[in-house]
Amino acid sequence: MKRPIATLTCAICLAIAPLLAHAADDADMRFRAIYTQEWQWRQAQFAGGDDEDGAGKAADRLPKVDPATQEQRERYWAGVLKQLDAIPPKDLHGDDPVNYAVYRNQVETLLAGQRFRTWEMPFNSDTAFWTNLGFTARKPMRTADEYRRYLGQLRDIPRYFDEQIANMRAGLARGFSVPRVTLAGRDQSIADVANAKGDDNLFYTPFRKMPDSIPAATQEQLRAQAHAALRDQVVPAYARLLDFMRNTYMKQARTSLAAEAMPDGKAFYQAQIREFTTLELDPDQIHAIGEQEVARIRAEMDEAIRDSSFKGSFAQFLHYLRTDPKFYPKSADELLKDAAWIAKRVDGKLGQYIGRLPRQRFAIEPVPPDLAPFYTGGRGGPGIYLVNTYDLPSRPLYSLTALTLHESAPGHALQMPLAAEHEGLPDFRRYTYISAYGEGWALYAERLGVEMGMYDTPYDRFGYLSYQMWRACRLVVDTGIHHLGWTREQAQAFMRDHTALSEHEIETEVDRYIAWPGQALSYYLGEMAIVDARAKAEKALGERFDLRAFHDTVLSLGSVPLPVLQQRVDRFIADGGKSPYAEAKAP
Repeated sequence: MKRPIATLTCAICLAIAPLLAHAADDADMRFRAIYTQEWQWRQAQFAGGDDEDGAGKAADRLPKVDPATQEQRERYWAGVLKQLDAIPPKDLHGDDPVNYAVYRNQVETLLAGQRFRTWEMPFNSDTAFWTNLGFTARKPMRTADEYRRYLGQLRDIPRYFDEQIANMRAGLARGFSVPRVTLAGRDQSIADVANAKGDDNLFYTPFRKMPDSIPAATQEQLRAQAHAALRDQVVPAYARLLDFMRNTYMKQARTSLAAEAMPDGKAFYQAQIREFTTLELDPDQIHAIGEQEVARIRAEMDEAIRDSSFKGSFAQFLHYLRTDPKFYPKSADELLKDAAWIAKRVDGKLGQYIGRLPRQRFAIEPVPPDLAPFYTGGRGGPGIYLVNTYDLPSRPLYSLTALTLHESAPGHALQMPLAAEHEGLPDFRRYTYISAYGEGWALYAERLGVEMGMYDTPYDRFGYLSYQMWRACRLVVDTGIHHLGWTREQAQAFMRDHTALSEHEIETEVDRYIAWPGQALSYYLGEMAIVDARAKAEKALGERFDLRAFHDTVLSLGSVPLPVLQQRVDRFIADGGKSPYAEAKAP
């Protein structure tokens, strides 16, 4: 007797269901094994490294950067990508489809950097491998073992610098270098270390005041070892680097500006766009978006000028803001105290806008003097908000509220620690940084200041709008320089005509864009993604929309590509606008 077809189908489904479930479980296990192993390997590769966003894994050495190691990294990440290709995302469940999208983007970005040999240009006008070492020197050390590891890193600087110099020579030979025009004065931070002896050297900083918990005899031994390392390794290595920079690199660096002018430049610039925006946009599309946003923001700026009762043209108002002493701090202390006051005012409002806040607090400190001349107006991250007190006539108070919201809370000094404290995320999401998301959130934090009532005067509001305009101008200027062949002067003029930035900031910012292709694109495109996602959620949810739940949803992601953010907000809408932390508490 033949069984009915429906009965046979049910029997087959029941038979293969366990196999499908096993396949899904197997895919999850294989994926987790891949990223767990690679993350551990990655941490070991970059142990001892440090920058303003956080320290690498503790080590008594610095990372290897020689070509053989770089080739090994390229092969390793290519192999990881091949392993990921063998796991269909549809076979993953729970949080792993999101983890897969985030992780794959990370590996593709790392691999692209290796294939374009970006390690042959290991610095730009904003950030350099030799200044990154200074972040370790400025951090407090608590145990004798921490000091011993630090001494190991100091002794390793000659090897590390020799490898970096060899890489830079290779970059020069193929026309892959930082543009010459952006290099003026960048050698000073090297000279400051090369010419400083003994206790006056930056790298002696941790030894000036050591913890009482370390015995006096041990302190004396460690200080003696530090003096020897500075004399025999650090100062000579910095002197060799200084000679190379002044007599070779700064003379042989390329005279062109555009990333597209370098070897395989069009593909390189497109890869930079993909890395920093996580979007598949070409330079012409981004340039057009920038022009549209510049025009839109200009209309809001004109309204703010009318509210200020100023009588005159837009250009005259900008001149007024740039030249009237009342808009500028009279001392570094005044600037720092005003920043602290703004941050404390925000602190009292945050709970109305964000449900889960990080445990880690942040300090407000001046930018170190060796970095300040070429540094941005401020920089924030885990535990720190740096305010640039160099050249006070270029630090307007009317922009300080926007700057503080961006760099401290609810910007970088909130988002980054919150991600690190999210124990439910894999480490590769807790401790990495995707510029489009991170800078997009920080720029959105400036916008949130409007709702918080933080911009007290028309001048404060204009400062906020000028900062928004500044980031919209970046879309135009970055693509203008690297794709359309703009000159440095053309880029500076565009910034000068559209923003209230000081001349010093315009010069340092444009040089930053020239030397760091694509990075400037991440801010405004990231903010647009969050603003659009919020508008979509507000429209879909209506009265059910809860702003704190929306912000918790965005911040709970760690740091993710913008398409992943958009998908998560779609799920937020589908789930009725619930906070992710409410989901976690549900039985």
